[in-house]
Amino acid sequence: MSKDNKTSNVMRQIDENLRRVYFENNEEDIPDRFKELLAKLKNQDGTSERDSDG
Repeated sequence: MSKDNKTSNVMRQIDENLRRVYFENNEEDIPDRFKELLAKLKNQDGTSERDSDG
C-alpha cells in the first residue's frame, strides 16, 4: 500500500467519524439553558433593531 493510499484511507476514516459524531450530536436536544440564552439573545437583537429604526 502506498503512502498516499494510506493517507487517503486515514482521511476517509476521519471524515466518516466526524460526520458520525456530528449527526449523533445533531439529534440530541438542546439543553434548556442554551434555549434560554438563545431566547435572550434573540430578544436583545429585536430590541436593538427596533431602536435603530426610529
